[in-house]
Amino acid sequence: MIQIEIPGFGHKTIEHVVFDYNGTLARDGVLIKGVKASMNRFSDTVRFHVITADTFGFVNKELEGIDCALTIIPEKDQARSKLDYLQQLGPEKTLCAGNGSNDRLMLKAACIGIAVLQEEGLSCDSLLASDLVIKDILDVFDFFQTPERLIATLRT
Repeated sequence: MIQIEIPGFGHKTIEHVVFDYNGTLARDGVLIKGVKASMNRFSDTVRFHVITADTFGFVNKELEGIDCALTIIPEKDQARSKLDYLQQLGPEKTLCAGNGSNDRLMLKAACIGIAVLQEEGLSCDSLLASDLVIKDILDVFDFFQTPERLIATLRT
């Protein structure tokens, strides 16, 4: 787990990290270079979860060899499915990252919600529901290495 005290934002104990897949960890269904190594590097620190509708149909193949839990959700009510998943883990101990409109509810409810703006874009709804925005998914892993970056961005 990762513990961090953010002035004005509160004490956060992060045990779980939930990622959207397409547009967040992957581009056009293909895992972004560096994600596999980063997830495996920190898998002893936090439990990673990937939740997706598997738009391109090969998420299982892309996540081979990564220590994470994969959940494939149905096309219907994706935002609600992602929020329900987060609620089972405990939003108070879960960081979430995503980019699509279907990520907005989990980003809002998470102890830290991170909007990811990469090649596939970022939903305005998810942007407004998040605590911060990053330009590259690998920045999430940098927060684990250097949590002071979160403090600098989120303190009030």
